[in-house]
Amino acid sequence: MTAATTAPALPDLHDTRPDVRTWVAQVADLAEPDRVVWCDGSAAERERLVAEMVAAGTLLPLDPERRPNSFLARSDPDDVARVESRTFICSEDEEDAGPTNNWREPRVMRAELAGVFAGAMRGRTMYVVPFSMGPVGGPLSHQGVQVTDSPYVVLSMTVMTRVSPRVLDVIDAGADWVPAAHSVGAPREDGEADVPWPCNPRKYIAHFPETREIWSFGSGYGGNALLGKKCFALRIASAIGRDEGWLAEHMLLVRVTSPEGRRYHVAAAFPSACGKTNFAMLQPTLPGWTVETLGDDIAWLRPGPDGRLHAINPEAGFFGVAPGTGVTTNPTAVRMLERDVVFTNVALTDDGDVWWEGLTPETPEHLVDWTGRDWTPGCGRPAAHPNSRFTVAAAQCPSIADGWEDPAGVPVDAVVFGGRRATNVPLVAQSYGWEHGVFMGATVASEQTAAAEGTVGELRRDPFAMLPFCGYNMADHWAHWLRVGDGLAPEGRPLVFQVNWFRKDADGRFLWPGFGENSRVLAWLVGQVEAARSGGPGAARPTPVGLVPAAGALDVDGLDLPDADLAALFEVDPEAWLAEAELTEDFFAQFGDRLPDALRHQLALLRERLTR
Repeated sequence: MTAATTAPALPDLHDTRPDVRTWVAQVADLAEPDRVVWCDGSAAERERLVAEMVAAGTLLPLDPERRPNSFLARSDPDDVARVESRTFICSEDEEDAGPTNNWREPRVMRAELAGVFAGAMRGRTMYVVPFSMGPVGGPLSHQGVQVTDSPYVVLSMTVMTRVSPRVLDVIDAGADWVPAAHSVGAPREDGEADVPWPCNPRKYIAHFPETREIWSFGSGYGGNALLGKKCFALRIASAIGRDEGWLAEHMLLVRVTSPEGRRYHVAAAFPSACGKTNFAMLQPTLPGWTVETLGDDIAWLRPGPDGRLHAINPEAGFFGVAPGTGVTTNPTAVRMLERDVVFTNVALTDDGDVWWEGLTPETPEHLVDWTGRDWTPGCGRPAAHPNSRFTVAAAQCPSIADGWEDPAGVPVDAVVFGGRRATNVPLVAQSYGWEHGVFMGATVASEQTAAAEGTVGELRRDPFAMLPFCGYNMADHWAHWLRVGDGLAPEGRPLVFQVNWFRKDADGRFLWPGFGENSRVLAWLVGQVEAARSGGPGAARPTPVGLVPAAGALDVDGLDLPDADLAALFEVDPEAWLAEAELTEDFFAQFGDRLPDALRHQLALLRERLTR
């Protein structure tokens, strides 16, 4: 680490911009750490952090032969996931936060935060982490400075973002930066023993869109603590994008290459449990097609001088959900995790490796579960926490695309929205235009599939897959998408699609095989892009909800897919869709006058097409 001292001498620690030094000093004065360390993201720094956490019991080294340079962390059972109920948008005007966010008045929230941060780092080290979202100094990148008293957070930030003194050089040159303050909220008194995972039952994850600030207290886990991820890359960045004319979205980003060598770039938004990671690392079954990973979670899309949207993945690593990631469902991800990984809240095998539900078809006879207790099949509890995670560098992904860190990004050819729908939504449908595409994104929903989750068939709305992540009023987010589209060249706008891998028959059987076979849908989709480029009609037929593949246009050769199942995958039931239109109207009503007129118009057009 580049420097260490006590708080009083802090402003002299780094020859960087006075506003950075002043802010760091102010947080140190408030939180009272024993020392302050400026981080440089180096390999030597990582080794020191790992050694300290192994000694403290925070990290458990895994078997070096089976899982080289990899570690297991077990969090406090109180600190295992994002805490949406304690996540706040502190805009000056409550209406700017909108009905789908938790709003707090900024002055009141600042007072509460000052109270909990006072002395919160006593007995601990405060790390100063300069980080870049996107390649350092890139034209689509943004900078932040996070302070934290968690070495686990520092280690994770060096994987998930670009941590480097060069970030401070970019800031020194005049670039804007986002201050991000974090504490686990567990001060230590002299002589008091520490715990492997300090945290506080009282939690805050607060965002101030106007001043571009993040303050997080009480949690050391995931998006609550790795403030470059959901907090910066989505909530704050979405507000910056609204003001500057670009988009920060909860989207994966892939490159699709046809057998003829033509490249296409696709950004796709999926709510949780809808196959997002599998799509990001898709292994096509169609001969000659390839899919390469550019990003698995977040995309920043900015209009370019060519009238097209250009996108980067602002992250440098993957913070993925472990359960369900397995040798049959996502072999690419499994290979990615062979070395240099931090696993959190997964199970430990008897031979020093990790395991979680879905990793292998066979279940081990004995494990140590995520809480440190002995575990055997049938004991009545999961071996790994359902939200257990892996943190790994994106460069390790076997399907990562060449040039994935190009600062200029890639031109986006198609935007895809997906949800888990047993009924109604076709396997794939193309929008009738940009406004209809925004309507598709605004109405993304998944159906509840079990009584334990709620009423079976009830829709859980997640517009643009951004419900927990939009940093301002969701209706304004839709209006912003409409404005961005208006500013693009008509021929440069991405085509917009909706997909649904999860349609079922009356007996509950999935109609589509999914996984690698989804490449067949991608092939049709990019064929539509190619047709639009050449001015041709494409291979589609109209339905009330969008354009679907014309007869014979979707390649199903080699699939054991009965004609009846294929027809059912694209069936549009007017009565069911009219009922859904009523639910959409109710959903839109909560946004009042903020709802764009274009979306009201699209709802009216949908009803008109359904009643022809």
